[in-house]
Parts: sequence; C-alpha cells; structure tokens
Amino acid sequence: MKNNFKILITEDKDEFCREEPELFAKQGFEAEFCTKDGAKVIEKIKEWKPDIVLMDMFMTNIDAVGVIRHIRSHADESPVFVTISSFDSPVLEHEALSAGAAYYVIKPYHAGNLLDRIKDLLTFCSDEPKKHPVGEILTLDRDLEITVTDILHQIGVPAHIKGYHYLRDSILMCVRHPEIINAVTKELYPAVANKYETTPSRVERAIRHAIEVAWDRGDVEILNSYFGYTIHNGRGKPTNSEFVAMISDRMRLHNKRSA
Repeated sequence: MKNNFKILITEDKDEFCREEPELFAKQGFEAEFCTKDGAKVIEKIKEWKPDIVLMDMFMTNIDAVGVIRHIRSHADESPVFVTISSFDSPVLEHEALSAGAAYYVIKPYHAGNLLDRIKDLLTFCSDEPKKHPVGEILTLDRDLEITVTDILHQIGVPAHIKGYHYLRDSILMCVRHPEIINAVTKELYPAVANKYETTPSRVERAIRHAIEVAWDRGDVEILNSYFGYTIHNGRGKPTNSEFVAMISDRMRLHNKRSA
C-alpha cells in the first residue's frame, strides 16, 4: 500500500481544514479542491486521476450518483468514491452505495476521523491484492454495507438514532473480524466509540436502545426470521452481543455460500 494518496474534495478548503491546517500532510494525502459542480468534478477526475473523491451528494449540473456512474462507465480506472450529505436518509445512502460509493458520510463530521476512515477503506482494498482486484474488493465491501443496512431497516431499527450507526459498524467489524465478538466490552465498543468520538458505555447504551426500539416497532415475522429462539423461549429481546453475533454470523454464512 502506498504512503501518499491523491484526494479530490468538493468541500471548501478553509472550511474542511479549519480544525487542523496540516491535516492532509500528517495523514499522507495530497489534496485538490473543486467546486460543487458534477461536470467539473468529472473533468478533474480524468485530468488529475485521484485515488479518492470526496464529494457532495447534491451538486450543480450532475449529482454524485451521476458522477460515479459516468466515471465507472467511461474511465479505465475508477477512484474510491466517498459521498457527503446533510440528510440521514436510508434511501439516499442506498442509492449512493448501489451506484458505487464506498462510504456515505453525514454532516457534520470530523475531518480527521473521516480521513482515518478513508485510509481504512484503502487498507482494506490492499489487504489481499493477490486474491482480489481492488475493484472487486470494493464491490464486496460495498455490497456488505448495503446488505447490513437493508437488514437493519427490515428489522425496524430507525436510521435517525445513534444506535443504528453503532450497530451497523459493530456488525461490519464482526463480519470482517469474527474474533472481536468475544471481546465486546474490551474491543468492539471502544473501537466504535473511537470512530464516533464518544465513550464505550454510550455506545453500549445506544445499541441497547436501538434494539429495544426495533422490538417495539419491528415486524414480528421478520424478527422471528432472525431471532426466533430469543422470542419463543420467553427471554425477550436479544442482548447487544447476541444481536450483533446473529446478524454477523448470518452475513458470513451468506458470503460463504456466494463464494
């Protein structure tokens, strides 16, 4: 994995770097900024050939989804696309990820944490270069995020609460690193808390609340299909670790059958 990456950003430079002017150099990024105009973003991608494109969902002329589809259809190589939105919308998120975005970011965000997440995505893409082309790995990662998102929506976890995002990240971590489910308190909660700049105890409470909300408002048949044993034996809703373990196990089994 190379040390320096070219990143194209549609945010205002002074606004993006207000927290730390030397942020890009410290993180190993060479940054270029572009106006929020989809047509100009496409031109800049073809001219500068960035590794990552961080752009708003809604831009003049062509929106982010249109940019992604154009580049993936017309260019030999496609950068990693990360979309930014002010709307916590499952529909928009699904549309962005389905089009080819690797990540959907909701404002406000911390620039340093966002660059860390982008580096994680790039690291994931280069973990097994001999087995998977980068494009294929990105597709697998994106499909996994879409599937987990769809499952949480089906179960009835509302997207506007914090526990939804904590749950999704916890499940994704457990799919990629199964051993972490055996260290929920010591490793999983702290990892999620670090990403969202909160505490492990708040992550635990938010996830518990999200599960409680799903049990109150979710479709019983769907809940039965995922957690039948916890409903029928009188134990009620699953614990946080049971919830995350059952969904992540289901995802791993599905991936093995698809392989």
